[in-house]
Amino acid sequence: MKSITANNSTIHFNEHCYIALNKHIKDKNFSTIFILVDENTHELCLPILLEKLETESVIEIIEIEAGEIHKTIDTCVGVWNTLSDFNGDRKSLLINIGGGVITDLGGFVASTFKRGISYINIPTTLLSMVDASVGGKTGVDLGTLKNQIGVVSVPDLVLIDTNYLNTLPQNQMRSGLAEMLKHGLISSESYWNKFKDLSNLSFDDLDDLIYESILIKKHVVDIDPFEANLRKTLNFGHTLGHAIESYFLSNPNKTALLHGEAIAIGIVLASYISTKLVDLPMDTTKEIKGIFNNYYGVVNFEESDFKPIIELLKYDKKNNHGNINFVLLKAIGEPVIDCLVEEPVILDAFKFYASSI
Repeated sequence: MKSITANNSTIHFNEHCYIALNKHIKDKNFSTIFILVDENTHELCLPILLEKLETESVIEIIEIEAGEIHKTIDTCVGVWNTLSDFNGDRKSLLINIGGGVITDLGGFVASTFKRGISYINIPTTLLSMVDASVGGKTGVDLGTLKNQIGVVSVPDLVLIDTNYLNTLPQNQMRSGLAEMLKHGLISSESYWNKFKDLSNLSFDDLDDLIYESILIKKHVVDIDPFEANLRKTLNFGHTLGHAIESYFLSNPNKTALLHGEAIAIGIVLASYISTKLVDLPMDTTKEIKGIFNNYYGVVNFEESDFKPIIELLKYDKKNNHGNINFVLLKAIGEPVIDCLVEEPVILDAFKFYASSI
C-alpha cells in the first residue's frame, strides 16, 4: 500500500514500515531511543519491533499499566521522570507502540517534554490504526472525563503493520470496527455498505478497509486540522458515546466499556436523534441500529443511569457558550454539525435503543 502524507506526518504500511523507520533513525541521528509500551504490547508487540530495528543508538524501554484508567497526568509524570532519569534530551526519540491510550499519552508526553521531542506512533489495535493514526490529537483524561487535557501535535511517522492485529482479542477488533463504520456513515455510503456483511471479508480486505478509513479521516483533517468545522463530523456518536464511556468507567456497579463499544451505542442514539431533528429516514436509522446491535449486542441501561449520563454531556469538547452540540446525519454521507438537542429527545433515543424495533 502506498504511504500517506497527512499534516506533515507520513503513514507507512506493513513491509514499508521498518524500512522507513530505520532510515528515519539513521538520518536524524537521535541521542537516545525510548520505547513506550504497556504490559501487553511489551510482551506481544515489542519483540517484533526490536527484531526489525537497525540502530547503534541506546534503547530504553518504558512500561506503563494498560487500560484507559491509566491514561492520566499521573502516568505522564512517571514517564517524564523516566525520560529525565535516563538523560532524555531534545534529540531523543519516543516510539509509542500500542493502542490509543499509548499513542495519545505518548504523543502528549513527547510534545511537552523539553517543550517537544520527536516521536513515532506504532498503533497496534484496529481502533488506533484507523483513528489515532491521523490528526495529531494527543492527550489524557481528567479523572473519568475523556481527553480533556492535550495538544495537537503530529508524530514524525506513523507505522501501521496489520500483523499486530493478530495479537488482539475479538472485543478489541470490534472496538475498532465502530470507528470504521462511523467513517462510512459520515462520508461514504459505498464504504458503509461494505460492512453490512463481514462474513465475506478476508484479512486482505481488512487491509484495504483500514487504508480507505485512514484516507477518509485524512481528507477531513486536511481540510480542517483544528476542528473549526468539518472535523467536528468525526465526532458523530461521540457526544453521548464519550459520556456513556465515562459513566461506565466511574460507576462501580457497571462493567467498563471499550471505547468502540460505547461509541456504537452513541451512534445508534445519534441516528435516532437525527431522525427526529434533521429528517434522517427512520428506515436508515433502523438499519444502523440493526447492524450495530448485531455486532455489539445491547447494553442494559437503568432509568437511574440517564440523568448522570446527560450531566456528563456538559464536558464534551464540542460545546461552546454553554450549548451541547451534537453531530447528526441528514443521510448517510451527509452529516450536520452544531445541532442543539433537548433532554426529552435524548431520553427518547435511549428508549429506541432498548426497544425491539
